[in-house]
Amino acid sequence: MDPADFYTGIVAELYAPLKSGYEDPERYARFVLDSGEPALELGCGDGDPLLVLRSLGLDVEGVDSSADMLERCRGLAAVQGLDVTLHHQRMEALDLPHTYRSVYLAGPTFCLLPDDDTALAALRGIRSHLTDDGTALVPLFVPSPTPPDAVGVPRETTREDGAVLRVGVVAEERDEHTRTQHSALRYERVLDGASTVEERLWTIHWYTQDGFRALATAAGLETVAVQDEDGHHAAADADEFTFLLRPAR
Repeated sequence: MDPADFYTGIVAELYAPLKSGYEDPERYARFVLDSGEPALELGCGDGDPLLVLRSLGLDVEGVDSSADMLERCRGLAAVQGLDVTLHHQRMEALDLPHTYRSVYLAGPTFCLLPDDDTALAALRGIRSHLTDDGTALVPLFVPSPTPPDAVGVPRETTREDGAVLRVGVVAEERDEHTRTQHSALRYERVLDGASTVEERLWTIHWYTQDGFRALATAAGLETVAVQDEDGHHAAADADEFTFLLRPAR
């Protein structure tokens, strides 16, 4: 399923309360301060951490393929009294009127692109939207298979209005050759005795470090560094790593 279609309706509604973790805004604020403004957050969703960076006065815009998630971002920005510029576009078809000194993804959202061809198109879009002295930050990860005893066991939380919210993996397929994992996720909201259920197919496509470096090179980008979460050089077999890219000289 296309990410633009995945993050709609009940999934967009349940995304924030059922989110398993949040990105540290300090990491991305530091990146923007070091690399320069203006900045662009790709896959900004409902504004985590974009809105924190805007509250710090940083010149950051956001882009996302989901209209529902962008609407939630606008609503949260209004509540916080923040002005935010948002664009409704796909990452692999980026066509904005500006260039940016900093382009980043907050977390491994890039892995939602379904294959290498789509990834290459997205990297070319990043290149065309970077200034000549700009830098891009792209976190990536290699997903672990869902443990068999966790399949069918949902994560649950209760919202302030009493609604019980659940999400869980109900089936999963993994292809090491194509570096793709398909997980069927079941979302449920129970409110006043009424249950709303939606199942969506969530696809993760991962990369080797050498493979991603080759894609970046083909897109006209040069690899500056491959880092771990602490900013040190990432091990070659790391499951989580971040590419820093700049326009090829």
